[in-house]
Amino acid sequence: MSARPSSHLTDPEQLKELLGIPFTPEQLDCITAPPAPQVIVAGAGSGKTTVMAARVVWLVGTGTVAPSQVLGLTFTNKAAGELAERVRAALAQAGITDPDPSPADTAGTARVSVSGLGAGAGAGADAAAGGEPRISTYHAFAGQLLKDHGLRIGLEPSARLLADATRFQLAARVLREAPGPYPALTKSVPDLVSDLLALDAELSEHLVTPERLRAYDTALLDELAGTRLGNEELRKIPEAVRGRLELLELTERYRAAKRSRDLLDFSDQIALCAELATTRPEVGALLREEFRVVLLDEYQDTSVAQRLLLSGLFGGGTGHAVTAVGDPCQAIYGWRGASVANLDDFPEHFPYADGSPATRFSLSENRRSGGRLLDLANGLAAPLRAMHEGVEALRPAPGEEQAGSVRCALLRTHAEELDWLGDSVAHLVRTGTEPRQIAVLCRGAADFAQIQAALVARDVPVEVVGLSGLLHLPEVADLIAVCEVLQDPGANASLVRLLIGPRWRIGARDLALLGRRARQLVGRAQPGTDPEGRLAAAVEGVDPAEIISLADALETFLDGAGGEASGSAGSVDDLPFSAAARIRFAHLAQELRDLRRSLADPLMDVLHRVLAATGLDVELSASPHALAARRRETLSSFLDVAAGFASLDGEASLLAFLAFLRTAVQYEKGLDHALPGGENTVKVLTAHKSKGLEWDVVVVPDLCAGSFPKQKPPEAWTSYAKVLPYALRGDAPTLPAGPEWTSAGMKSFKAALKEHKEVEELRLGYVTFTRPRSLLLASAHWWGPTQKKRRGPSPFLRALYEHCVAGHGEIDAWAEEPAEDEENPALAAGSAREHSWPLPLDPDSLALRRAAAALVESHLATTRPEPAPAPPDDHLRP
Repeated sequence: MSARPSSHLTDPEQLKELLGIPFTPEQLDCITAPPAPQVIVAGAGSGKTTVMAARVVWLVGTGTVAPSQVLGLTFTNKAAGELAERVRAALAQAGITDPDPSPADTAGTARVSVSGLGAGAGAGADAAAGGEPRISTYHAFAGQLLKDHGLRIGLEPSARLLADATRFQLAARVLREAPGPYPALTKSVPDLVSDLLALDAELSEHLVTPERLRAYDTALLDELAGTRLGNEELRKIPEAVRGRLELLELTERYRAAKRSRDLLDFSDQIALCAELATTRPEVGALLREEFRVVLLDEYQDTSVAQRLLLSGLFGGGTGHAVTAVGDPCQAIYGWRGASVANLDDFPEHFPYADGSPATRFSLSENRRSGGRLLDLANGLAAPLRAMHEGVEALRPAPGEEQAGSVRCALLRTHAEELDWLGDSVAHLVRTGTEPRQIAVLCRGAADFAQIQAALVARDVPVEVVGLSGLLHLPEVADLIAVCEVLQDPGANASLVRLLIGPRWRIGARDLALLGRRARQLVGRAQPGTDPEGRLAAAVEGVDPAEIISLADALETFLDGAGGEASGSAGSVDDLPFSAAARIRFAHLAQELRDLRRSLADPLMDVLHRVLAATGLDVELSASPHALAARRRETLSSFLDVAAGFASLDGEASLLAFLAFLRTAVQYEKGLDHALPGGENTVKVLTAHKSKGLEWDVVVVPDLCAGSFPKQKPPEAWTSYAKVLPYALRGDAPTLPAGPEWTSAGMKSFKAALKEHKEVEELRLGYVTFTRPRSLLLASAHWWGPTQKKRRGPSPFLRALYEHCVAGHGEIDAWAEEPAEDEENPALAAGSAREHSWPLPLDPDSLALRRAAAALVESHLATTRPEPAPAPPDDHLRP
C-alpha cells in the first residue's frame, strides 16, 4: 500500500479560500465527491478545467491520494499542458506541493507525457510522498501502455509510431504497387489514398476485423443479387459494396506493409490497447494500483475503442475513482470516430463495485458569456437537452443576466454581406477592441479568401488559422492545382482553374473547343448539344486511358505530340481555336511537360520548381499591396507545412502530399492541429476549430439556408466504399438502422440520415454561439455570388432574429425577400465586371505593370550596345 501525505484540507470553504475561487455549490459537489466513479456533464464555459484541477487538490489535500497517483487524460498537447499547469499551480497555491520544484522533479511532466505505466505498487510507493500528477494525451497514454505491456499480446517493443505524413506516403506506395484490377474504385489515386486510410481507421476504431467486414459485405451482395432493385439509387448500392470489398483488399495490403516495417498508427495503438485492456486483466490491476484517481477530459469525443480501453483498465465493476468530464451538446467529432454515447452510458460502463451506476453530476453556470447570449444558446440547444440525460440549461454568473449582446443582418447579396462584415469588424477595432479578441467563425473555408481581402482592405490585421483554411486561399489553391495536374492528367477541374485564371485567361469558347478535342482523343466525339450527355461522357470509364483528359488535349498543341499524327481523332487544326489560345495552350503544355520531369525529385524541390515556373512567388513579392503581403505569408506558411511533411520521411512524394491535403480539406480539422497564434490579429477559422476557444467578439457569416446548418446528407455506407456499415460499428444503436432494399425503405433511411445530420449541425451551432464573451455578430444574404436560386436566412439566423426582436439584440439590416421572378443581381448582364470571362485585369494594376514594362524597355534601349560594323565586302577591296 502506498503512503499517504498528511492532510491539509478538511473543509470545502477552506479549499475556496486557499485557491481564491468562489466555487458554486454544484462545482463543490463535483470537487469534493468521494473517490468513486462519476461523470460530470459540464456545459460550455462552466469551468470544467478549474473543477478538475480543484478535485485533484481536494483529494491530495485531504490525504486521499498522493499527487503521483493521479492520472489525467485529454486529447491535445495544448489541453494536457493547460490541465497540468492548472493542477500544478493549484497544488502549489494550496500549499500542498513546492511552488518552485526542482528541474529534476518536473522533467517528466513538463513534456506532459506518461512514463512507466503499470510499474507496480513499489514504484508508486517511491513517489507517494510527493511527485506530480501524470497528465497526458490519450494517444501518448496508449503509446506508453503498449511500450510497457505490448509483449503480453505479442507486440514487439521496437514498433514505431507512424506520423500522419508517413501514413499517406505508405498508403500511396501500397496503391502504386497493388496488382489490381479494381474496377469498382473509380476515384483518383489521391482520393483512394484518403479512402484507404479512412476505412483502415474505422475498422480499428470499432474493433472490426477485415474478415468480419468481408463476410458482412459478401452476404449483403448475395442478398442484393436476389432482390429486385427498383430504382437507380438502389442499383448503385451493390457497386458501393463491391468498391468496399476492393478497398478492403487494399487496406489489408496497407496493414501488411505496416507490420513488415514494424509500424503502427494512432488507430492501431488504440485498438491494440483495447485488446490489451480487455484480455489481460493483470494490466488493469497494475494501473489501478498505480493511479488511484483518473480524470478523463472531453469524454464525449472518445471513440468506441478508447472507451473499451478505458473501461477495461479502470471500469468493469471495479468501482475505481474515475471522473469523466464532457458535454454531449458539444460532441462535434462524430465524423472522425467519436461516439457521444460514451458519455451518456458512462454510469453503466464504469459502475460501482456493487454494480450500481456511477454518479452523474452537472455544471451549468457559465462564467464566460453574458445572460442574453446564453438565452440564445439555450433556445437552440433545447432539443439536445431532451436527448441527453444530465444536460441542464446554461445560466449566467450572478450579475451577468443582462450582459452580452447580439447583432444580426440579412443582406441582399453576398458582396453586401462581406462589406457589412468588414465594416463591422473595422469599426470595432477603431473603437478599441483588440483584433486578437475578435474571431470570424465559418461553417466551411470557401469564403476565407474573400473575408481576408475584405478585412485587409480596411487595414484590419487578419490571420487565417489552420491548414484547411490555407488550402482555400487563392495563392495556395493555384499552387495545388498545378500539382494536381502534374500528378493526375485526369484532374480536369484543377486544369480548368488554371486555364480560366488571371495568368492564362482562356475564354469560354476556346475552353469548350479544348473539351471537344479531349473527347476526340478517346474516340468519344458525341454529336448533339445535350449537356447531361456530355457531362456523363466526361466522367465515364474507369480505365485512365478511357477518361477524357484536358491535359492530353493540351499536349496536342506541341510539335510531335498529336496534330495530324492523331489519325482518326483529328487534329487541332480541325477546330477553330483562337490564335491567342493556341499560343497559350502550347506554352502551358510545355510548362507542364517540363515540370513532370521532376516529379521523382524531393517534394520541396517539386514545389519550388512549380513556383518558379508559374512566377507566383515573384508576382506576390513584386506587388506593393497589403493583401499581397498577407498572401506571401500564407504561401510561406503552406510551404512550412510541406517541409514538415517531407522531413518525416526521405521518400515523401507529391502523390502522398496531395492525398494528405485532400483529407485536410474534407475533414477541416482532421489532420490539422494548428491553433490560433498569439499575434494581435483577427482570427478566421472554421466552427469545428473553435471548440475550446473563446473571444470577446465572434462573427458568424453565411448563416444561409443550406449553408449553416448544412443540409448536405452525411456520407452513408450504402453509397461510399470508405464508410463502415453501421451494423458493424460499436455505436450502432445511435445511428440510423439498416434500410430495407425497397424505394420506401431507402426513403426512410435517407430521412433518418437527414435527421442525424441535423442533430450534428445543431451541436456545431451550439459550440459556435457559445464562443463569444460579450458580442455575437451574425449575417446571411439572399443572393449568392453565382447562384440562380435565392438563399435567405437559415434556421439559426431566424432564431437570432427572433432573439433580437425580443429585445436581446439589434437588427442592423434585414433585406426583404426577393420576388419570385427576380433574378440574382450578381448574374445580371453587365452588372458586375467580375463575372465577365475571362476576368478583366484590374485597371490600376495593369497601368502599373505597363509603366514598369515601359521603364524596363527604356532602360534596355539606353544600355543596349551598338552593333559591331559589318566587314567590308571582298568586291569593294582594291
